[in-house]
Amino acid sequence: MGHSSYDPVEQSPAWNAGKKLGAKRPLKPKEIWEIRFMLDREHRLRDRALFDLAIDSKLRGCDLVKVRIGDLVSGGRVRNRAMVIQQKTKRPVQFELLEPARTSLLAWLERRGGSLENYAFPSRVDRLDHLSTRQYSRLVEEWVSGIGLRKEDYGTHSLRRTKAALIYKQTGNLRAVQILLGHSKIETTVRYLGVEVEDALTLAEATEV
Repeated sequence: MGHSSYDPVEQSPAWNAGKKLGAKRPLKPKEIWEIRFMLDREHRLRDRALFDLAIDSKLRGCDLVKVRIGDLVSGGRVRNRAMVIQQKTKRPVQFELLEPARTSLLAWLERRGGSLENYAFPSRVDRLDHLSTRQYSRLVEEWVSGIGLRKEDYGTHSLRRTKAALIYKQTGNLRAVQILLGHSKIETTVRYLGVEVEDALTLAEATEV
């Protein structure tokens, strides 16, 4: 039997019911080291390596979980620089791996074992598959709440934005951040970082011609 326009209709909740919308906050340097200390204290070797890779690589979650051992390792050593093809844009993006990330990745990969073709962070359900983006998201929530941050304010994009936001704050170089994030348009980078008119005017005032 159908419903009239006056019948109360039970509606399922919207997908974003109860969720905080908008850009997630990047982490501050102090918070990065607090998470690292917590993961080391709890001997979470995989999580420490995943966290460090997320910060340095600035990759989207869908790309991060699909990184293979061969993307990170060459000649038995963790690369100083690596490159992956982005799933969203199909374009290559390069990233640096600094000493903390190289150290934690090497420790994890030695324990993990496997061949160069294997995913660096395998699924616990199927060792030949990669960690799911849903599980990665849950881990990020654990990490931030573990140091007393509100998990509603942070997400996987927080880790992608963290180093990019710090680089922009220190240099004001949007083009460099655009390249590092793998954005095809500078406008995307501006929106992603939340660059406001005041930021743009400050940069302009500091540039003499």
